[in-house]
Amino acid sequence: MRPNKAEKNFLNLSYNKFYDIFDEILDESFWNKKDTYRFNKIKQIFSIYAELLNYKPITWVIEHIKKKRPPVEAEIGSEFFKFIRNVVTHFPYFDTWNNVWIDKNIVNWNKRGLTVDKFLTKYDNHQDVKYRVWFGEKKEMMYLSIKFPKGYSKKKKVYLKDLLDEKKGVMFSIVFMRKVLDTQVEK
Repeated sequence: MRPNKAEKNFLNLSYNKFYDIFDEILDESFWNKKDTYRFNKIKQIFSIYAELLNYKPITWVIEHIKKKRPPVEAEIGSEFFKFIRNVVTHFPYFDTWNNVWIDKNIVNWNKRGLTVDKFLTKYDNHQDVKYRVWFGEKKEMMYLSIKFPKGYSKKKKVYLKDLLDEKKGVMFSIVFMRKVLDTQVEK
């Protein structure tokens, strides 16, 4: 399947910006910048990825992951990353990763059962998922856990930092995203 002209324009803009931010975030100097600057770049890369998930061939990749990879991996690459994007976009009251929180009342202030509420309800008290990622250029193994909300149904606050560590979690996320996105790159 070849993209049409509109899709090519969208894909070129999206991929170019994604790769620019990806390179910046993986550079160690990024983590020495102000937390507000980091947060804006992180919001941007999650937003770009979430938009790219609407491109049909990428949905096929996610479906392939569901069938061929360990349990919950496809959901992390789709639902979990979209959830993060939706939280930082629809609740823009926070300036840093570590300050972002939501609860059942805030999420449902206007209407129940939308995307963030569905995700939090579905994965409330779900078992954590542990990963290890090899960064070849750094010759370093990174270990992390993706945690799911605990107590959302009881109207407790859910902090983004408790689900995903800013540095390790974001680095893992963008590497995962890139692997998904690279499946559509010919050269």
